[in-house]
Amino acid sequence: MMKRLGTFLGTPFGLALLACLGLAGWALWSAGAGDIASPVARQVRTSSVYAAPGYDLDQERAERILGNRRVVVALLEPEADMRAACGSVRGAANGNVVLFLSPDADGEKFDHYGCALLPDGDGEGFGKNFVAEMRIATGVGQFVDQPLEALKVVAVNYDQLVKSGTVPDGARAISPSLPRYLVAAAALSAVVVGSTGVYLMSLRAGRLAARRQRRRDAARDKRSALSANAAVLAQRIIDLDGRIPAPRRSDLAPERSRRGRIANRYRAIASDYAVLLRRIAEADARGENTSRDLASRVDELSRRCGHLEREIARGR
Repeated sequence: MMKRLGTFLGTPFGLALLACLGLAGWALWSAGAGDIASPVARQVRTSSVYAAPGYDLDQERAERILGNRRVVVALLEPEADMRAACGSVRGAANGNVVLFLSPDADGEKFDHYGCALLPDGDGEGFGKNFVAEMRIATGVGQFVDQPLEALKVVAVNYDQLVKSGTVPDGARAISPSLPRYLVAAAALSAVVVGSTGVYLMSLRAGRLAARRQRRRDAARDKRSALSANAAVLAQRIIDLDGRIPAPRRSDLAPERSRRGRIANRYRAIASDYAVLLRRIAEADARGENTSRDLASRVDELSRRCGHLEREIARGR
């Protein structure tokens, strides 16, 4: 099985199929297929605010506070693993400053974790990203019971970072997931349906070709058997030619005597055999499959030869 699969993937069609599957996989991944396991990532891909269950938060008002700034705030459950949450949103919130807030064990203030996903974070922009992560949460901790006020502070901090040149200015570009999912699903469906259609068509064509080949082989075998039987019949007719008794001068009506009747039957068999050979040649020239009728005719002439042979043997 593995050998056949390797052979198939080595063909141009197999390589094209692998390329299409890779493209479809990339489309699915870029559309947010990896966000399924993270509710935070699913939310912040198209929204600036995430609130875990338990927060009494007006989502629309919260989003209006942050506006189209390139900042995302995630309000997590108490003592959440904010470092892991940062890793889960790297694809969904790329290009933004993300702030995670989680009530401490006493519920008196917010613990925070900055996650700047701005461009060139591992190069020259590393220092600016570090400053953004530290400054974005300034003054937010005491608003644990007022999440909307905390968001207002985050908006002010972000504007100050923009003025200082720490983070780039500009609005956040949000790409809705649904159209991307549709494109990805269409690409994947095209690959699956297209390859399945090609496979089924190839399978059907192969079966039709095999069926035609079996019919051609069967017809060839029948023609070979017919030719062999016709050759045997020809030899019997030749043998009969030397055994036909000649009419006697003493016979009053030679053509009606026993010897005459045998000679007439022999000539009829030879004449019918000549017609049969012509029909066989014509059928082969036209490519017709009439072997059954011709084989029946050969069998009939063979029986007549047998009757004539027994009649000759009784006369002796």
